[in-house]
Amino acid sequence: MALPRLAVTLGDVAGVGPEITAKALLRHDELREVCVPVVIGDEQHLRRGVELAGGDPAAVRVIGSVAEAENRPGTIELLQTGDPIGDVALGELSAAAGDGAYRFVVEACRLAREGEVDGIVTPPLNKAAMHAGGHNWPGHTELLAHEFGVTDFSLVLSAGELFFFHLTTHVSMRQAIDDITPQRTLDVLRLAGAFARAIGKPDEQIGLAGLNPHAGENRLFGDEDADILAPAVEAARAEGINAVGPLPGDALIPAAVRGHYRFVVACYHDQGHAPFKAVYGDDGVNITVGLPVVRVSVDHGTAFDIAGKGIAREASLVLAIERAAALAPGWRQVYEAGAGAAR
Repeated sequence: MALPRLAVTLGDVAGVGPEITAKALLRHDELREVCVPVVIGDEQHLRRGVELAGGDPAAVRVIGSVAEAENRPGTIELLQTGDPIGDVALGELSAAAGDGAYRFVVEACRLAREGEVDGIVTPPLNKAAMHAGGHNWPGHTELLAHEFGVTDFSLVLSAGELFFFHLTTHVSMRQAIDDITPQRTLDVLRLAGAFARAIGKPDEQIGLAGLNPHAGENRLFGDEDADILAPAVEAARAEGINAVGPLPGDALIPAAVRGHYRFVVACYHDQGHAPFKAVYGDDGVNITVGLPVVRVSVDHGTAFDIAGKGIAREASLVLAIERAAALAPGWRQVYEAGAGAAR
């Protein structure tokens, strides 16, 4: 069976993206045994990343198409995407870098739509830089959903066999509360249920975290849990989805960390991200469920504070590549199950 071909976007070139990409692809030859990685990015800045990683910039091989990739250890194969970005200061917000990061993602999506790659792996971009570059997307996830024309999707943090879905992500807390509706909650529970079935865990419980403290404590601390979340759980259970909740987040998430739940649905960004990153750090990745192609990302940002120092860790990117390679062959089943559940 042919190895899956993965488009690895370079991320924001003012951050650690080029450095961790170079470290992952030059120091971890085992990745070549599970996939064919092709970097989508900028030649000059990838070569700078190789230098930061202690390698020879000549290791970068510019190719004209994914089909030309030879997947040789000791080389990094790159598709130059658009015009060269030019000089960008490391560790500083740059509109040019933000525009480049956007273009890399859009090109990876095109390659996936046309069947040239089987998955997408994304080092971090900087949202403010992307906005400065003229592209007003909240983040990777929403941009990817737009490029693939999907409306039912969820950001999923994963470590091992633990998966954190999210009802909302890159919006304000006030907006998040408005965006949490019975339909959105049911849609994400359906995605989680479909994903669980597709990876062979159809009977696993899916725990929905409450929005308010103590999941509302019988309406003492708000009505949203009783009026919005609970009806969605009831509807999901009527469809055969093993959903439970809403449960107090401070009880559900520690229980998940101890292995009592494999699937958790968080209501908002920090409810899921903060405890997940505190516990798992570099052992976590970010999966987007609902896209027709697998996409996995690192679970950290551009780290401007350490960009250019040669000390960025590539562990999360290595995990992201490995997870994308493992999921890619069966992703069609994941997507179709999710799309069917949404209907």
